[in-house]
Amino acid sequence: MVTVSIISLFILMGLLSMGVPLALCFSGALFYMSLAGGVTMKGMMLWGLQQILSPALLCIPLFIYAGSLMSESGIAKYLLDFVDVFVGRIRGGLGVVATVTCALIGAISGSAFTGVAATGNMLIPEMVKRGYPRPFATALVTSSSILGVLIPPSTPMIIFGWVTGTSVLACFLSTVGPGLLTTAIFCAINLVYARKFPLVIPPAITGREKFNQAVSKGWKALPALFMPVLILGGIYGGVMTPTEAAAAAVIYSVPVGFLVYKGLTPRTFMSVTKDSGVSTGSIMIMIMCSMMLSQTYVVLQIPQLIVKAVFSLTSNRVMILILINLLLLFVGMIVNDVTGIILVAPLLMPLAQAIGLHPIQYAAIFCVNLAIGSLTPPYASLLYLGMRIGKVEFLDILPPLGIFLLGYVPVMILTTYWPALSLTLPRMMGFL
Repeated sequence: MVTVSIISLFILMGLLSMGVPLALCFSGALFYMSLAGGVTMKGMMLWGLQQILSPALLCIPLFIYAGSLMSESGIAKYLLDFVDVFVGRIRGGLGVVATVTCALIGAISGSAFTGVAATGNMLIPEMVKRGYPRPFATALVTSSSILGVLIPPSTPMIIFGWVTGTSVLACFLSTVGPGLLTTAIFCAINLVYARKFPLVIPPAITGREKFNQAVSKGWKALPALFMPVLILGGIYGGVMTPTEAAAAAVIYSVPVGFLVYKGLTPRTFMSVTKDSGVSTGSIMIMIMCSMMLSQTYVVLQIPQLIVKAVFSLTSNRVMILILINLLLLFVGMIVNDVTGIILVAPLLMPLAQAIGLHPIQYAAIFCVNLAIGSLTPPYASLLYLGMRIGKVEFLDILPPLGIFLLGYVPVMILTTYWPALSLTLPRMMGFL
């Protein structure tokens, strides 16, 4: 059975490398497992359908829809203007604006793609206009967009909690520390490199003018800033479940988009609804197929074999954590974070338990490692989107991107070896 499982993984990797749609990649590996491994496809399909109908998954399409509505509304402009009041007139301040705004967008949408799509078209040209090299500006905005995965609500964390049976709310909070640390590091990198660029600094303003602008632009940004308060406050205040909070976010987004920011029109509303439906359908089919494949490995006791194999190599906890990180980095390079979580999280859970890793820290390690996969080829879907929006070539963006990837390494190390970074906030909120 071990040989059959390894061959199925090679089939999966081969199909992925050829650009075959994800659902078909998992179906191909499943088909082989059915032929060679004696796994009944009918039983797996019934099990997968039962899993996909779980009410816990309902919040995923709702968060996707709410994020798309708010993105189309044009909220990014008002968030940018508000943050720019405080740091826009210092050298490198616009880069700080970009990073913080991506974090705020993440707190609204729970998606990395929404961050770069909503801010890239406005921020990158403005940064170039003020003296930033286009490749550096594109790399900064694109890298900062992974904060959409780290700052709650996070779609990958919903999936992780669902497939591993851990608290979704605790999983949300586990990546807040790494997310804030990433924000600080990216801002620091930007400020250091800003000294080398011939930046155009806006003229200074008086304290009175700054206060007036903060009030005026803060008022305009208030509806957007209230959305994460509505979502997270409702969830952690015990007023709403994550699914109810996602539904409230959708209901809130519609009048804000139509009446406040006026970015939504009947045409764009229908377009967003259609696109969100298509995205949700493809995601759910992919989740079902990957869950079925993952379950076949569980039925064949592959997780237990992984534990034995790893402990036969080393019983050193530090080395095992390094192996887990390397595996997750590799997985993140070939599939998206949701797929990686569904496929690998249940397989490595017994290994994490064997070395005494807390499930919530395990969730943070997973999210932090897989998030960077969207920036590292060959998968690198977020990188390719950022390159298209920023209008730069791969070889041009690679040097500045490498700087931010190196800056992200300390976040990965601290999340792995310093449990307090991911466990303190869930513990303070009473979820541990």
